[in-house]
Amino acid sequence: LECDLAMNLVGQPLVRQQVMKGLKEFLENQNPAKPLVMSFHGSTGTGKTYVSSMLVRYLFQGGLQSPYVHQFSPIVHFPHAERIEQYKENLKRWIQGNLTNCGRSVFLFDEMDKMHPGLIDVIIPFLGPSWVVYGTNYRKAIFIFISNAGGEQINKMTLDLWRAHKDREEISLQDLELAISKAVFENPQSGFWKSGIINEHLIDFVVPFLPLRHHHVKQCVVSELVQQGLEVRPGVVQEVADSIRYFPEEEKIFSSTGCKTVSSRISFFF
Repeated sequence: LECDLAMNLVGQPLVRQQVMKGLKEFLENQNPAKPLVMSFHGSTGTGKTYVSSMLVRYLFQGGLQSPYVHQFSPIVHFPHAERIEQYKENLKRWIQGNLTNCGRSVFLFDEMDKMHPGLIDVIIPFLGPSWVVYGTNYRKAIFIFISNAGGEQINKMTLDLWRAHKDREEISLQDLELAISKAVFENPQSGFWKSGIINEHLIDFVVPFLPLRHHHVKQCVVSELVQQGLEVRPGVVQEVADSIRYFPEEEKIFSSTGCKTVSSRISFFF
């Protein structure tokens, strides 16, 4: 996994560092005090879903298709605000049932910024250091929250540091943590708003995904061409990378969609 992240995850030094640190410590501990809880933040196309799928691919045969990996999307699983009480009951039962089947289960919560506030708190008993909850020992589970919330703040700070001639490798977690927590945990529209998960400090690793620059997008284009079995032509790589929008308007430093649209754009050039 470490090697794969180093080779294929572009422009995310903090992510590599945080994810590997969290996973290593957790998996090497035969008797963890609590489940591993990570929260991924950043704008579209910066690699949040990519990293979660890579992570489960190394943990479970079948990756995302494994019966021990469970994905939740607010739009698919919890669409109606008026049914929140029913969703809470369902979610609690789903997690409890799956942990009974396999204590090493992984739970991915996508688009946390679209989750109804208050819903996610029903899983608090599964995230803390209690020994047994509802008759299930669940301390070897992994929970990953994925969110675009905090993306704007991360982008702004990365841009400010770029303007101050600081390299992205010099950005520290401390630089970003406060900005993310303000954007995510104090926002009434966020699934984490006033959440006990935050108040009780149940998230072990807040992982910021930085916006991607032009040369990072070019790396994504090369990877995608290789994956699709197409010839890597420098002209095509340049054209695909140039066809993407960059911000801010005057300097055009960072890709507006990260690497998200790269694979669909390649077909225009072949």
